[in-house]
Amino acid sequence: MAAAGPLCPGFYSQTCPQAEAIVRDVMRKAMATEPRSVASVMRFQFHDCFVNGCDASLLLDDTPSMLGEKLALSNINSLRSFEVVDEIKEALEKACPGVVSCADIIIMAARDAVALTGGPDWEVRLGRRDSLTASQEQSSNIMPSPRTNASSLIDLFSKYNLSVQDLVALSGSHSIGEARCFSIMFRLYNQSGLGKPDPAIDPGFRATLDKLCPLDVDQNVTGALDATSRLFDNQYFKDLVAGRGFLNSDQTLFTFPQTREYVTLFSNDENEFFKAFVEGMLKLGELQSGQPGEIRTNCRKVNSQAVDV
Repeated sequence: MAAAGPLCPGFYSQTCPQAEAIVRDVMRKAMATEPRSVASVMRFQFHDCFVNGCDASLLLDDTPSMLGEKLALSNINSLRSFEVVDEIKEALEKACPGVVSCADIIIMAARDAVALTGGPDWEVRLGRRDSLTASQEQSSNIMPSPRTNASSLIDLFSKYNLSVQDLVALSGSHSIGEARCFSIMFRLYNQSGLGKPDPAIDPGFRATLDKLCPLDVDQNVTGALDATSRLFDNQYFKDLVAGRGFLNSDQTLFTFPQTREYVTLFSNDENEFFKAFVEGMLKLGELQSGQPGEIRTNCRKVNSQAVDV
């Protein structure tokens, strides 16, 4: 059980040369079947890498002796489309059994989610190994909630040597996808505990959100994270400038002075956003625990379990 060595581009060029093409093909099919799924898969990189590095611990199902991360506070009823990773793994195991790690699948699939929806494409560094365990407690303690403000986000990202620019650029991942009413009820009806809406929300947008998420709504109803939620572009930042951010953790990036300059820059220059986003994703992808790992044959189980079933 070795720990991962240095990451590099083309890691599978000899052992599984078609790996990246296989991942992209499955992602393309998943998008055709359900457009939202690729945004859901992209989020895995964030939720995996922040908790003990990029090691696919996120993908492990609970066992009698281990509480996995899928039911952690920021993941339960929120993360979805795990079956897309299962499909990718199945296709890779057919082509190159026991070669490509689930941790690398997450990194490749996140990149493909962006490229397939109109965003930048980039060369990913690969060679990660899969963790032997997961930690629901650590995931619950680390991952930010939709209520988080920019100041807390800056503190969190700095712990991983990610800059304010990285924070704002990576928040642009919300250029695609949807979020639940559950995440914004307090913004609409009780911001700061005063029974009033968040004053930062544009009134016209608030009226739209009130219709989408009335007080008696099923809070699993979802709304688009920006006005072009199937297209990876800089509309997300334009929406923040206009007071039309869906989540509090998004809108606070414009109301907070340290992050506002980057929101403004990215709203005006999509190329600058794309460049900073790629840089941030590469840095995020470098986070590693240094713990021993393996190449799982089933992303939901460590290999010793997979044999027993």
